[in-house]
Amino acid sequence: MSAAPATGAPAAATASGRTVYPLWLRLPCTLFVIVLVPVYWREYGPGNFLWFSDIALFSVVTCLWTGNRLLFSMMAVGVLPLEMVWTIDFLTGGTLVDLAGYMFDDEYPLYLRALSLFHLFLPPILVWMLVRQGYEPRALPAQTLLAWIVLPATWLLTSPDDNVNWVFGPGEDPQRFMDPLPYLGLYMLLLPVAVYLPMHALLKRLFR
Repeated sequence: MSAAPATGAPAAATASGRTVYPLWLRLPCTLFVIVLVPVYWREYGPGNFLWFSDIALFSVVTCLWTGNRLLFSMMAVGVLPLEMVWTIDFLTGGTLVDLAGYMFDDEYPLYLRALSLFHLFLPPILVWMLVRQGYEPRALPAQTLLAWIVLPATWLLTSPDDNVNWVFGPGEDPQRFMDPLPYLGLYMLLLPVAVYLPMHALLKRLFR
């Protein structure tokens, strides 16, 4: 006799073993991305989609439909730390580290700032996925490889004035203390060691 399915489960396993997330979450997130993409393309240009946070948004929506554990684990390793800092900064009015300060700047239209609120719902969805499906340890090398592709592409394809993914300097403005290319190489080495590796160890311990 087969066991009865648990009631009220937030996600269900299919016959193939994949986890399917509820439609009430998949549809709004998908519609949000459908609205966001043309607006961001018009206002910021295609290079803006190289931001790791944008990549994480697209990846999370993909995972809501596919249950791909490796993909959302990569985003947890690579993006979750920064998204949590963004959330804390937003809750303090952008005064803590000024990461979310633009959300309180009237120079940006309200609808653009409203679209940036996806930074608030990404962390809880990622944590829910980790709780529901567990953490995939292969995320560390996979996310490192992704970063080593995205960062040079960002450096080549975007403007220093935009400083996407901070490839031209830490923070909003390009750095002046060393040549741009050595800075990029150092950044590519430090990011996995200083951010990804500690997060990988933490997630491995919390979500086996």
